[in-house]
Amino acid sequence: MITQRAYACEPWTLRETGLNLDVLPQSESVFALSNGHVGWRGNLDEGEPHGLPGSYLNGVHELRPLPYAEAGYGYPESGQTVINVTNGKIVRLLVDDEPFDVRYGRLRSHERVLDLRTGLLHRTCEWTSPAGSTVRVRSTRLVSFTQRAIAAVAFEVEPLDDQVRVVIQSELVANEQLPHLPGDPRAAAALESPLEPEEHLASGNRLRLVHSTRRSGLRVAAAADHVVNGPESTRTSSESGPNVSRLTVTSLLQPGVPLRLEKMVSYGWSSVRSLPAVRDQVDAALAGARSTGWDGLVDQQASYLDDFWARSDVEVDGDAEIQQAVRFGLFHVLQAGARAEQRAIPAKGLTGSGYDGHSFWDTETFVLALLTYTSPQSVAEALRWRYDTLPAARARAQQLGLRGAAFPWRTIDGSECSAYWPAGTAAFHVNADIADAVVRYVAATGDDEFERDTGVPILVETARLWHSLGHHDHQGGFHFDGVTGPDEYSAVADDNIYTNLMARANLREAANAVDRHPDQARAFKVDLEETAAWRDAADAIVLPYNEDLGVHEQSADFTGHQIWDFANTGPDEYPLMLHFPYFDLYRKQVVKQADLVLAMCRHGEEFDDEQKARNFEYYEQLTVRDSSLSACWQAVMAAEVGHLRLAYDYLGEAALMDLFDLENNTRDGLHIASLAGTWTALVAGFGGMRHASGTLEFAPKLPERLSRLAFTVQMLGRRLRVEMSDSTATYTLVEGTPMEICHYGERFTVQSGQPCTRKVARVKQRPEPKQPPGRRPASRH
Repeated sequence: MITQRAYACEPWTLRETGLNLDVLPQSESVFALSNGHVGWRGNLDEGEPHGLPGSYLNGVHELRPLPYAEAGYGYPESGQTVINVTNGKIVRLLVDDEPFDVRYGRLRSHERVLDLRTGLLHRTCEWTSPAGSTVRVRSTRLVSFTQRAIAAVAFEVEPLDDQVRVVIQSELVANEQLPHLPGDPRAAAALESPLEPEEHLASGNRLRLVHSTRRSGLRVAAAADHVVNGPESTRTSSESGPNVSRLTVTSLLQPGVPLRLEKMVSYGWSSVRSLPAVRDQVDAALAGARSTGWDGLVDQQASYLDDFWARSDVEVDGDAEIQQAVRFGLFHVLQAGARAEQRAIPAKGLTGSGYDGHSFWDTETFVLALLTYTSPQSVAEALRWRYDTLPAARARAQQLGLRGAAFPWRTIDGSECSAYWPAGTAAFHVNADIADAVVRYVAATGDDEFERDTGVPILVETARLWHSLGHHDHQGGFHFDGVTGPDEYSAVADDNIYTNLMARANLREAANAVDRHPDQARAFKVDLEETAAWRDAADAIVLPYNEDLGVHEQSADFTGHQIWDFANTGPDEYPLMLHFPYFDLYRKQVVKQADLVLAMCRHGEEFDDEQKARNFEYYEQLTVRDSSLSACWQAVMAAEVGHLRLAYDYLGEAALMDLFDLENNTRDGLHIASLAGTWTALVAGFGGMRHASGTLEFAPKLPERLSRLAFTVQMLGRRLRVEMSDSTATYTLVEGTPMEICHYGERFTVQSGQPCTRKVARVKQRPEPKQPPGRRPASRH
């Protein structure tokens, strides 16, 4: 955890005004740049010191054997792990034969600034070498949103006191040595030097390396070109080897005369294309970037982000920390998915190797929920990736003895790679989460072509899975037995309500979609009898309820289990899964993360107001939030049922998850879902936004400390701006044809240029519910 503020609190920047090596790994994640295709961790330009070197290409991974004490049918045989590909960001510096290293000599000043409006990472430092020479080093780094394969660095060194001889080494480096991390030694062996050299080049100012992975059979290429500006004494040379390609620049500099190097790096990879094809691909991308030039790339980046912020910005008055955090979160969510283009959006984005680079249900439930209303094109691309993995999902369902498609719990290439089946295979809700994202996207965009070509196949195959997974009892009720819901402390349970409600919606929406697209129904051999069976099952799905307690069961008989002994669980024993056996967690009433609460957020129409309030209070005292996926949805429901102060505290936890390293693992990469959840907590929690029956509904309410909240959402080609205070809410149609919206149940039409203002209802604060001892979120009051 970062116990002291590491970054200045500013509305549009993240500024680090000193270099604290103790939090360097966390800062590498926080300052990571990405476009969803290429990712560069925020390592120092000179490469060392580092916490974790990181250069990533979305989808590039290596295979490794999965560990099992005993073999079992249906266990995935191979794991997938993201690998550190060729590092193109390294620019080493020697000053009068002394290597620039912040651990030696004297670091007089050091500042890094991530500018959220321009997408640039700036670094400025002044350093005195052990021999007494002082230089100023400036660098600016970007990963381009407009040119998908391109990342770039502008590096400048200038002597401050005396004449110095400098040497700059700009490199492409493959198979960097990684720090030793405890864990499965077989995984470490698989990832040690994962790239096999195929070709290397150094010609003039141009560099290139081509490698392939040993087991996954992927070919990876990186190329770099340089523009060098310096005094007449400046000279360049280049050399290349299997794992290092280097441009060396030497110059004699006078005080106040800088040496500047602009470096453009292109990346490409393929599982099927030949070496010449991949080589030509990166050369062509590099030619395009050179034509644009450094200044052109900078201008394109700013223009792209101008458009993004016009569509997506959230303004918060009254809490500068939250204002900075929500923009930081929006920026990193954009980076995770902007140019993924039919690739997954990993749980860590491309900011680190945490979770082995895998994608989970986080993408559809957290990340795409935000992007649907801000950057819908990236949602379509992410869901097309799911469509492309349907063959693997069908094969997995068949292996499990089910019809349809069983999408993986965790994956990179679309095949299941979770070695722990109770939390993996049994978490079938991922299939409904994907279907839900399809339905939400189509409802928000009206993209009929996408629904026909991509949505219907996903909806049909997931509906078939649910129908074959469930069964009718002798009274006609429809059940899903032995499943794991979002709460991973309650695995292999019957009738998990979240799973059941999501499956119900999946079955109904699949039937409706094939009705709208009869040609696709025929192509998938869906007849009236099958859709009728889907609807019958959906109508009969059972939702467990405890009449004595007056609350819904998270799963059947959950409230009959023994309550976890919270009083005798010490604060150093969280997260529980690292200190107690799963078998004990599974048989007790203890909740890792929002489960029934999430069900109420996603399908609030299934619960009345009093049920929501009682359910929330009951499950609050059991939920320990040993997952970063919990706080944002608890914020949403806390706001809805009248616990505004608690909702505000949960917002803070979601928003500051990485800026304060609340879970002590930001070093492995950012928590993209929690960052997306900050938007959800503000927009769905305090804005009260719901999307129901094709209409956006709002029930605004603000906690005491926030005086104003404003945000913009897109819906069916329109752009709606919502601005609220503690007394009024104003709805302004910024772009598009008139649209009908709902404010506390009142329906009205908003027209362009005619803001509509309505009163905000007073929220009756309920008494704060109990939480497990020591697990209450940090107060923001």
